[in-house]
Amino acid sequence: MSFTASLTRSPDPYDPDRGGEAWGSLDLDMALRPLIVGAAGCSPYLAGLMQTEAAWLPGALDDPDAAVRDMLAEISRTPREALSADLRRAKRRIALLVALADLGGVWSLEKVTQTLTDFADAAVQACITALTAHEVARGKLPADAPEMTVLAMGKMGAGELNYSSDIDLICLFDETRFDPADYQDVRAAFIRVTRKMTAILSDVAAGGYVFRTDLRLRPDASVTPVCLSMEAAERYYESVGRTWERAAYIKARACAGNIPAGARFLETLRPFIWRKHLDFAAIQDAHDMRLKIRDHKGLHGPLVLDGHNMKLGRGGIREIEFFTQTRQLIAGGRDPSLRQRQTRAGLQALARADWLKPDDADALYSHYCFHREVEHRLQMIGDAQTHSLPNSAEGFDRLAAFMGRDVAGLRNELTERLEAVHHLTDGFFAPEPAEPERVAWGADVVARWRTYPALRSARATEIFSRITPEIMRRLQDAAKPDEALAQFDGFLAGLPAGVQLFSLFEANPQLTQLIVDIAATAPALARYLSRNAGVFDAVIGGAFFADWPGIAGLRADLGQVLARADDYEARLIAARRWAKEWHFRVGVHHLRGLVDAHSAGQQYSDLAEAVLAQLWPVICAEFARKHGPPPGRGAVVLGMGSLGAGRLNAASDLDLIVIYDADGADASDGPRPLQTRPYYARLTQALVTALSAPMAEGRLYEVDMRLRPSGRQGPVATSLDAFRSYQTDAAWTWEHLALTRARPVAGAQDVGREIEAFRRVLLKEKGKGATVLADVADMRARIAAAKPAKDGWDVKIGPGRLQDTELFAQTAALRAGVSDRDPAAQLAAGVGDGWLSAADSAAVATAAALMWQVQAAARLLTGGALDPESLGEGGVRFILRETGLPSLDALSAALAQASAAADQVISAKLGVT
Repeated sequence: MSFTASLTRSPDPYDPDRGGEAWGSLDLDMALRPLIVGAAGCSPYLAGLMQTEAAWLPGALDDPDAAVRDMLAEISRTPREALSADLRRAKRRIALLVALADLGGVWSLEKVTQTLTDFADAAVQACITALTAHEVARGKLPADAPEMTVLAMGKMGAGELNYSSDIDLICLFDETRFDPADYQDVRAAFIRVTRKMTAILSDVAAGGYVFRTDLRLRPDASVTPVCLSMEAAERYYESVGRTWERAAYIKARACAGNIPAGARFLETLRPFIWRKHLDFAAIQDAHDMRLKIRDHKGLHGPLVLDGHNMKLGRGGIREIEFFTQTRQLIAGGRDPSLRQRQTRAGLQALARADWLKPDDADALYSHYCFHREVEHRLQMIGDAQTHSLPNSAEGFDRLAAFMGRDVAGLRNELTERLEAVHHLTDGFFAPEPAEPERVAWGADVVARWRTYPALRSARATEIFSRITPEIMRRLQDAAKPDEALAQFDGFLAGLPAGVQLFSLFEANPQLTQLIVDIAATAPALARYLSRNAGVFDAVIGGAFFADWPGIAGLRADLGQVLARADDYEARLIAARRWAKEWHFRVGVHHLRGLVDAHSAGQQYSDLAEAVLAQLWPVICAEFARKHGPPPGRGAVVLGMGSLGAGRLNAASDLDLIVIYDADGADASDGPRPLQTRPYYARLTQALVTALSAPMAEGRLYEVDMRLRPSGRQGPVATSLDAFRSYQTDAAWTWEHLALTRARPVAGAQDVGREIEAFRRVLLKEKGKGATVLADVADMRARIAAAKPAKDGWDVKIGPGRLQDTELFAQTAALRAGVSDRDPAAQLAAGVGDGWLSAADSAAVATAAALMWQVQAAARLLTGGALDPESLGEGGVRFILRETGLPSLDALSAALAQASAAADQVISAKLGVT
């Protein structure tokens, strides 16, 4: 569509005579007259450009997109001697064409700002190309020297330059591409290039200027040269980089010179910009920046339109940008979708991720577009880098005419929009510092908090002082406030640092109630949180209380997390962080009654299986780098015990077996090949290390491999043939019982299917053995002698208790020759086999279910066995809610009765008198 056909609006001429004079000097379609007269009649600057470019403008308006492309192409071919004049001519033409396309509504705001940015990129690149070539010709740079890199920051980086923007640049060079002996000469040459480029762009000469250029965003600008090495810049950001610099790099983009090197440099800064945990401390930093800017510019106080700064003032452009960028900094480390340079894309991404209401995102962008339109009109009047509304009635008359508005309507809309932005954004930032409330109850405990590691910094103390009154109020509302306070004190004492967590609490008050609930109920979970406070991120991540995703959803989610990690160690750390968050989620859901003990057990198992399934190929790939791919058909990781049964608790370790099929292969094929048996043994050890090694994020799981063939004496990895032979000819009955719960959880699927088929056949065969019941009875007696029950609250050890009922359920499954792994299904198989009556099965199943409920609750609350004396009031209530019993006495009686009934059945069936 032509320019003329795309017109949707035009300004009203503030000075009709000047507008008419401009029109008279041009040969244009009459349909363009209102636009030309209005533009020239409001802007002396545009009127002057029309006169200067009268010969060029008609052709440019025939096809403005082609005109821009031709100008950018011409710039790229400009020799050094002509740079100053040619760039200034191009700037005049771009300024005129963009202004008319903007004023006529032909181009959107996005296209206007992107076109200005494209011209800035081309101008910078033209300077870099010509000036670098000159340094090479002078012998100051090697002939094959790569260009330096120019990073576009701020609005230029985002493709959002305004009509009279300066451009913020950071100039760097890749020192690794040069001989170290040439470092000083190369550095000096690139400094000269940078200074000459800045002069060409910024100096006012015949024809005006190109862009005011600002290099002050570079590291430590007061003492560093205008172009510095990437290594020096990286060291700076790693050591002393500040929040405002992180925010600046959200929009950073390599725009000219050695762009691939610039992209690599930005990638090295990713951990600096995007923190791994939710960074709510950035809110206070952004608030402080806002206050400093307002103090420096004298912009405090109520809204007064006359002279109001549309960029930095109340409800202005910077408010929207700070609001967007701060939320991106908070969550962008966890969610790469939030790493957007453009304001519109950033707001939309925040809305999609539930960090912002969609209506608020739309409203803020609508205000942003309006503000930018006003800003552009102010700058077009005289090509001034201004953001301030007029101070006079005449000035407002001109601005209103430029926008095709009446003055009263414009003033009303400005006021409404500025106040709306202030309302939407100001409450997000930290409040002004206030005198903290004095706390009376628990004052002796509160007094020692200032000595804890988490409160060793002044900033942590300041933030915590603001949230302490609310914490204390919620602790006082607990069933037993003193108990809750003591548990919270333990949580606080274990925190290694506090700024991030306290900022998280301040920004999300709902978390305060959660930590109070945990402290009042589950001291083990509170201790876990002290060591792993980062898991709180998950609570506000949007899906913490959503439905359980199942094993497939977990695997997909972890797969994406691992794919974003850079190397093997980073993947292990990322897996730990991910697993902790999901582990915490299961615990909180269980604690709050959103899931019962059975569902929690299944979810813990799903989590462990997802970790194994997704980490196993990562471990294999890392091992293969040194020793080649797994020889033969590969290996399978079998989950045994509770993992095999699909039922773990909050403190479970993992019982695993690794079985491989060499399929005739003698050794691996790699840089350092290994014989098949040591290959899989060392691969298995790598698995154990990957799961259990303490790293920056702790361990994933403790691993127990004693259920492998021959126990501790056997190899850590067993060949498929040896496994079959051992299970068929040499395994003890207890090993066949263990096999009733074996389940492939990771590794080669075809091998896993063979193992499962073998397991099913073996169980049918071995369950018919004449000595099975006698062997189980003997085993039961040995267990009772070696591990007697501690007391009536020990739900794991003892006749009719959890270990006893599970052993009996496995016996039922083995006798029936079934493949079921769940204890309830195994007991049902005993009924189907005719060995058990329905009443016998129900008695054992009832005891098993009750013992599991108590066991799962105790592991969540204390990390160990149930001790009613050490449970707080919240813990007691949780146990009773889980079991549906009215008191601890009733629970004690139920445990005794259920275990006695189960023991009677088990002893009778095993022939024990």
